[in-house]
Amino acid sequence: MRVPQRLKPLVEDGLISEVISRLTSGKEADVFVVRRGDKICCAKVYKEAAKRSFKKAAEYQEGRKVRSGRRARAMEKRSSYGRKLQEETWQNAEVDALSNLANAGVRVPETFGCVDGVLLMELVTDEEGDVAPRLGDVLMSEEQANEDHALMMHYIKLMLCAGIVHGDLSEFNVLVDGSGPVIIDLPQAVNAAANNNAKEMFIRDVNNMRRYYGEFSPALLDTQYAQEMWALFEEGNLRPNSTLSGKFENSSDSADVDAVLEEIKAVMKEELERQERVGNVE
Repeated sequence: MRVPQRLKPLVEDGLISEVISRLTSGKEADVFVVRRGDKICCAKVYKEAAKRSFKKAAEYQEGRKVRSGRRARAMEKRSSYGRKLQEETWQNAEVDALSNLANAGVRVPETFGCVDGVLLMELVTDEEGDVAPRLGDVLMSEEQANEDHALMMHYIKLMLCAGIVHGDLSEFNVLVDGSGPVIIDLPQAVNAAANNNAKEMFIRDVNNMRRYYGEFSPALLDTQYAQEMWALFEEGNLRPNSTLSGKFENSSDSADVDAVLEEIKAVMKEELERQERVGNVE
């Protein structure tokens, strides 16, 4: 295919040997299947902020640290230099998250570097060597749903132990290969301890997974992994080897109205976003 403008510098520098096809076009990036020497991988081309439809980006960027005071001031002033730095911070957040999560034992694509707003990374494939399907395109038995949901809860637990909340986790941001789920799309990943929206995002992420796997195993719809994990995290007692039950009870005898309202709000929000994603896919 014709080489996209944003990929031409990488081709000229020999980082990409061939652009094979366009894989997807999403709200924050376009993804292409490319060849690097004798290896097939993918190139994620981030869209500029003005063309990116990811909503409420500021909520996700809260708590992200910028080492240089000069860079931080430039970003606050929204100068052309500051906007450029914000874009680099947004893109580097995914590279850092993928690296940290891989080290924590979470299944994510391997990365090969980010150059000029293009992230080169592993192409996740199925057993036949074709591009792995998204979770939302996969049908499964009740037994398989229970198995994969348990594995996903384990990955989410490892993520939270590493201080990371995906922030946009759903059946559209998980691929499925022969070994199970692979978590993708993390430019909006947030710092669990430094972002005031982290708890709400975490609950939404976990409940999105509960809702989807619950379509195949209804018993999962009664689990409370989100509240259980977050309570352990807040107490400083969440560990990679922590055993989870999927059950959670408030410590107070009276009903926690704020918690109930927060849960309702999260469910309504996740359903609206799910409908929006479905519309975008169609």
